[in-house]
Amino acid sequence: MILGITSLILFATVSASANVTLPALLADHMVVQRGLPVHIWGTAAPHESITVKFRGETKSGSADDLGRWSVSLSPGEAGGPFQLSIIATNTITLDDVLVGEVWVASGQSNMEFPMTGLTKAQEEIAAAQFPKIRLFHVKRKTADLPLENVEAKEWVACTPESVADSSAVAYFFARNLQQKLGVPVGVIESFLGGTPAESWTSLHALSADASLMPVFAVRAKQLATESTNELRQQQQDRAFQQAVAQAQAAGTPIPTRPWRPDFAWAPGALYNGMIAPLTPFAIRGVIWYQGESNSGPDRAPLYARLFQTMIRDWRNAWGEGDFPFLFVQIANWNTTPEALWPEIRDAQRQALALRNTGMVVTIDIGDPVDLHPKNKQDVGLRLALAARAIAYGEQIEWSGPLYRQVSQEEHALRLWFDHASGLVAKSAEGATAAGSTTAVSATISPAHTAPAVTGFEIAGTDGKYFPAEATIEGESVIVSDPAVPAPVSVRYGWAASPNCNLFNRAGLPASPFRTPE
Repeated sequence: MILGITSLILFATVSASANVTLPALLADHMVVQRGLPVHIWGTAAPHESITVKFRGETKSGSADDLGRWSVSLSPGEAGGPFQLSIIATNTITLDDVLVGEVWVASGQSNMEFPMTGLTKAQEEIAAAQFPKIRLFHVKRKTADLPLENVEAKEWVACTPESVADSSAVAYFFARNLQQKLGVPVGVIESFLGGTPAESWTSLHALSADASLMPVFAVRAKQLATESTNELRQQQQDRAFQQAVAQAQAAGTPIPTRPWRPDFAWAPGALYNGMIAPLTPFAIRGVIWYQGESNSGPDRAPLYARLFQTMIRDWRNAWGEGDFPFLFVQIANWNTTPEALWPEIRDAQRQALALRNTGMVVTIDIGDPVDLHPKNKQDVGLRLALAARAIAYGEQIEWSGPLYRQVSQEEHALRLWFDHASGLVAKSAEGATAAGSTTAVSATISPAHTAPAVTGFEIAGTDGKYFPAEATIEGESVIVSDPAVPAPVSVRYGWAASPNCNLFNRAGLPASPFRTPE
């Protein structure tokens, strides 16, 4: 009798293992990328035959010795809804599959910032009825090795109910794209607040570059003090609970728990758990908002190299070539003195050296007293402008002025810019992005009422910077100051929350920079 039960259990186990399974990404309501092969994969019994049917096409394959299988179907145009079937020992049918544009939205807390946090949250959420926008949310997961599946919320159509806790930046980006392109848009949300870029980069990429070894030194320093930090955090938790109890007893507002970094955010850990499992799924590109957590003095000097390494790493992992990677330059905020925000912004600007990258400048729409500014409408819109130009070839202005080169003038320096048509100094009441949802349209004041150009500083060979007088001439700006008769370097917007006001005709702000680089 015992033998019979054992045999039955063994038979049930073998039978269960023979069932075809799919990763969480492949599910009802998903969007697959138009114009690229439709990759379907999963697990089954070793050597089991699998047939996939989609849009009138049938392709077959078989599982390998370990039970992994993979089938690619032909590229197709946008459309749907379609049904996709996987037929083997068992049959899986996916319903309501759309074909359109797929983007990954990643980064830290300003990408994670939910719709519920907006100033006009109820109004925006109530209007978020877009059945052709689909959302897929990856749950927080760190791992020591690259995983093959993610923990996630299932694909859902964009409705007021489903969008409330979604990324505001990603939603406004997707909404603009869907309205302009007229095709389905899928957004894969994979982000986590407070996280450093090295945790989103594979260990393979980090270890292949000797100049990035300090990343591991920072981690070693963290490990060495972790037991002390844990005791300190326990002490802080007790103090917080006491403060909550006192607030409740007094009927006063409950205090906010202090933010603290997570010990689990090791180099490669978030890449392994939240990015690697996504890479078999075809995408159009990535939108990224991060940098604040790399602004400390031990991390900021590496960020230019690290960020570009991460971009290359993701492109290599997806195997689609140099897909568009669009990122947000961190906004203005009165941060702590040791945080090197100007250096991080300049490191982000340097990533534009990579092909098919685009940077959204937000130096004009941040909040000096809030790390998480509530204007995410314009951030999403500016990302969409970049996507429409870089990914889809639309002839629009998508970037604010970007420093190109400097030339010597008598007692002055002349700065030349790209994206510089209609350079103008904006007043504090000036507009933000073209088509902004939160500001009036751009207006260039007559010359006699135009505000002064602010934000430029120059220095001589001694490296001491002085505020510079700046004059716009065509697509260039001439800067000078009597205190610096022989200037050799210049910087613009070089502060955590600078007063700078150079824009182009499209109402897009110039990026902070310094030169020589």
